Amino acid sequence: MIKVVIADDEVKVCQLIDFLVDWKTLNMEVAAIVHNGVDALEAIKRERPDIIITDIKMPGCNGLELIEKARVLRPDMDYIVISGYKQFEYAQKAIQFGVSNYLLKPIDQAELNHTLKKMQQRYLKRNEQLADEERLEEYEQENRTRVRKAFFEEITFRRRLPEQDLDILYCNEKYAYQFRPGMFQTAAIKIDGIHEQTEKNQIFIENKLVHELEQRLKVCFDWDYILGEGIYYLVFNYSRDVKDIKDVMNQILQDLIPQRNVFKNFQVTIGLGEAQDTPEVFLKGFKVAKWAVDQRLLLGTNQVIEGEEKRSNSFVDSYIFRDFNKVFFEAIEIQDIDGIYRAIDQLEERLLGRKETTGYEILQMCKEAVNVYMFALKKLELPAAGAEAFFRQFHIEIHNCGSAEETFAYLKERIVESIVSIVAEKQTLETKPIRVAKSYIAEHISEPISLDHVSDAAGFNTAYFSTIFKKETGVTFSEYLLGRRMELAKELLRDTNQSVACICEAVGYSDVKHFTKNFTKYTSLKPKEYRKLYS
Repeated sequence: MIKVVIADDEVKVCQLIDFLVDWKTLNMEVAAIVHNGVDALEAIKRERPDIIITDIKMPGCNGLELIEKARVLRPDMDYIVISGYKQFEYAQKAIQFGVSNYLLKPIDQAELNHTLKKMQQRYLKRNEQLADEERLEEYEQENRTRVRKAFFEEITFRRRLPEQDLDILYCNEKYAYQFRPGMFQTAAIKIDGIHEQTEKNQIFIENKLVHELEQRLKVCFDWDYILGEGIYYLVFNYSRDVKDIKDVMNQILQDLIPQRNVFKNFQVTIGLGEAQDTPEVFLKGFKVAKWAVDQRLLLGTNQVIEGEEKRSNSFVDSYIFRDFNKVFFEAIEIQDIDGIYRAIDQLEERLLGRKETTGYEILQMCKEAVNVYMFALKKLELPAAGAEAFFRQFHIEIHNCGSAEETFAYLKERIVESIVSIVAEKQTLETKPIRVAKSYIAEHISEPISLDHVSDAAGFNTAYFSTIFKKETGVTFSEYLLGRRMELAKELLRDTNQSVACICEAVGYSDVKHFTKNFTKYTSLKPKEYRKLYS
């Protein structure tokens, strides 16, 4: 028998929990009901329960402290946290402590029982008490999951088309569905903000979503889902007697929306494909449902949006986009950050100024802008070592934006971030030969040095090196070399007792008379006069 301890400072809440669950059917018993954290710890020590159902706020020892201490006593216990407090930090900490679910008051009977059922299954697995028929069912379920995933990959992501026309018999025999004559439909559920959560929180959110689907889609003959590109894609088959599946989707939406109180930036959009009386609708239904999800960029999140089948994208062929290409390319060519901002701002303004613009179009235009950017880098031969990684990351993360404004802001941020990096890389490449030249001169200052020697060391032909040297330093190579030699000579005259003849050799001159002439011209003083004045 699975032992349960219920801890809540409200007596009526404890009574309600006890009443809502058929404990005997779950092979469970309530070993203790307590009303404060201190008594709860004592009950855990005494009864050694398998499950703790606790409120967050209790006198003596709150729910989170209770879980933390109880984990030391019994690491394998399961926990359900129930609270009227919707603060994000409570849920976060509870999840980190390993709770199996976080339920808000008033308590939902179905959700409570569903969670306890899952705990029962985990308990049986831990104790190796699964019956042979349960093990067989588990294997068959895993096999159904595999073949259904193959079905989704065929029709959702078009990795390959089905072998024949989709009909009920084909889907049931080949992919282990239980479809019946009725209506067939697709949907797409996009949860914005989930990418910002920890891996544990993401699993928690997905479990919550699946639970709501299981509860609300009981009206269907069969249904299934797959996660791809950050979107949950659904297929479902239901009776013609179900009047409005949109109402069902709205119920799922309303079940999920309260998670905004728990997880930062949590937003939900459900895109609904059209309904038809054959599974053939699945072949185009996901595209329609995805189109509806993209409409959240214009219509907002936390709603159910019905999709439309769109066949063209007129804006990409319009003069507006051609104008953008021209201005955008020119700004990239001269690395004009302000010009890049203006070009994208104008594209955003013109797109959002069209009544017919869709969310899908906004995403495609942003992707087209990145294509133009990549083309410009290649044509202008700009250094872009990380361009391919930038391109792949952009195409993934652009789908995490929940509004048109956020989408264009992300486009500007990534393009400017990339161009700044490229400009820095370009400057580094252009100044590298100058750094090499200066280093060579410093190391060989006492030797005969020519432009040919230094340009060879830098890896450029003499004429080109002479041009970029003056561009970067502001002086000719000869002027720079003379300056370095004279500055070294001044230093040696000030700080050493070496003779002028020795200093002449140290700075690369073989003739003292020639050295003296150049030094006098450079400083307006003869070497001995300079030493007398500054040493």
